Amino acid sequence: MKVKGVRLYGVKDIRLEEFEIPEIAEDEILLKIECNGIAVSTLKEITLAQRHLRVPKNIKKNPVLIGHEFSGTIAKVGTRWKEDYQEGKQFVLVPEIPHQIESPGYSYPYFGGAATYCIIPADVIEKGCLLQYEADSFYELAQAQALYSIVGSFHSNYHSKEGTHDHISGIKEGGNTIILGGAGPMGLMAIRYVLGMKKKPRRLVITDTNQERLEKVRKMIPMQEGTRHGIELYYINPSMFADSVPVLLAITNEKGYDDVFVYAPPKCVAEIGNRIMAMDGCMNIYASTADKNYRAGMNIYGSHYLKTKLIGSSGGLRSDLIEALDLITTGKINPAVGITHIGGINAIVDTTLYLKKIPGSKKITYPQINLPLTAIEDFGKLAEKDPVFGELDESCKRHGGLWNPEAEKILLDHFKKF
Repeated sequence: MKVKGVRLYGVKDIRLEEFEIPEIAEDEILLKIECNGIAVSTLKEITLAQRHLRVPKNIKKNPVLIGHEFSGTIAKVGTRWKEDYQEGKQFVLVPEIPHQIESPGYSYPYFGGAATYCIIPADVIEKGCLLQYEADSFYELAQAQALYSIVGSFHSNYHSKEGTHDHISGIKEGGNTIILGGAGPMGLMAIRYVLGMKKKPRRLVITDTNQERLEKVRKMIPMQEGTRHGIELYYINPSMFADSVPVLLAITNEKGYDDVFVYAPPKCVAEIGNRIMAMDGCMNIYASTADKNYRAGMNIYGSHYLKTKLIGSSGGLRSDLIEALDLITTGKINPAVGITHIGGINAIVDTTLYLKKIPGSKKITYPQINLPLTAIEDFGKLAEKDPVFGELDESCKRHGGLWNPEAEKILLDHFKKF
């Protein structure tokens, strides 16, 4: 069958094309993609292209589909899976496939989210990466794939159990946690996640050098909300100080941070994180660059005498996705908080290429429609040209200015589908 999709051919060479995909085998499943989130990690992927760890070397002749934050409905089920999966059901995927480096949106010619349809291979289904999950919207399912990596990162941190060689998984209860570069869309969800934890830190500090973005997050999640959850919440702009380390340490009464999460790629951010770690502290490199030679200075003395640990996390486990889905569908975390732009399949190429230059936070696209990337705040201005934008504007206003399931339904019902 013919599908439309965005494929990677080389360094920053991505193309929206119409092409043939084969009929599914008896052990495969055809997925209809309704929503695809644009991730910063995809920008890293297309910047590195063949040099990316997950991307095959022969993409010039055999391009791969991009997009790994996606959801939709099951379109066709191979005979092997007829009793396990039903056509028409909503789906969500675990993007990180266990025991392999290949993943959707990076490694496969017919398996990625920036397309109208894609094929999920048999081995990926066998590993439990395809979940049927009913939700009020497609964007919530797609964004659960972003949240699950946050959940996974917090479970990845660990600390020593006193008097033993055993480790305690997760952040230190009653300790000090900091998210460096945490005022972006992923940081927003991370703050909500920490506030809702059962095993909470005593303090949570969010830093960002973008004052406008930091203030926006502060208004969304004020310090008083932290207090209501039993957490001291602080927002700090490190660029306002010649050296932010003494300021950050003062918040902890000079004890340092038990859990440090690096949400911004510049090496100076990781170096600050290393300097503010407490005894038995754990620093998680959650954000990195496209540069394979990315290096930062680390205090080896601290690792030796203070037992500090440096780890990294990317993606997560199936259990992390299930937890993320529960957080979203029960209303504990609203993934729409970070969504600022909506687009169709025709918006994916330029949005991905120029992601860092486009204002706002999270951009999501709907591959079954054509729609230029459009800011939610501009819906009202476009109502005269197309009354559908008036409906979308009213719907978003009814939901605090946020994208929502009702608006998604209006969008998908009114715009021409392929």
